[in-house]
Amino acid sequence: MTIQKRTREQIVEKVAQDIPTGSYVNLGIGLPTRVAGYLKPEQDIVLHSENGVLGFTALTDPEQADDDLINAGKELVSMLDGGSFMNSADSFDIMRGGHLDFCIMGAFQVAVNGDLANWHTGALDAVPAVGGAMDLAVGARCVYVCMEHVTKNGEPRIVEELTYPITGKNCVDRIYTDLCIIELKDNQAWVLEMVDGLSIEELQQQTGCKLFDGRAAAQLKASV
Repeated sequence: MTIQKRTREQIVEKVAQDIPTGSYVNLGIGLPTRVAGYLKPEQDIVLHSENGVLGFTALTDPEQADDDLINAGKELVSMLDGGSFMNSADSFDIMRGGHLDFCIMGAFQVAVNGDLANWHTGALDAVPAVGGAMDLAVGARCVYVCMEHVTKNGEPRIVEELTYPITGKNCVDRIYTDLCIIELKDNQAWVLEMVDGLSIEELQQQTGCKLFDGRAAAQLKASV
């Protein structure tokens, strides 16, 4: 069977489906911002952006776009009823004060113990771009990462120990990739779901840490 990897849009759609109703969520710059387009109104999710926007959604009508309404990635957004704006100090207080239920972030690497590297590869020609990532990594109650499973060179992004500069320690709870969903718990990586046609052995070959098959437990939990 041919393995059909998930597209970037399919990755963020999976993330959106797993965010509990009524959560306060920060969407990191890049791929995570696309999660907004897959959230359903009945989920009643309150989105936060570190540039000082609370209570927004993906741009709903391009013809009525307001150039002043942007997220931290400078993407145009639409405001929901009751949405608000604030200065950077208040916005970072939300991030640092434990007021966010979830933060969705991109990553260069994630270690099996939950360590996150997403601001610098260490390459001499790379431009450091930490932004508010360190604050979000330790401030949110739960951190989900969405990324490709391996680099362009085929190197694993999920590893035993980070080789890139660290963003936050023991902070990542779950990883969504183009091949699978992995939950990190007690220094172990549990596979909750995989794309069709992929075996756990094949996934292990593309992963830099030991994997445990948690699909049966995840299915049982979902059915309860």
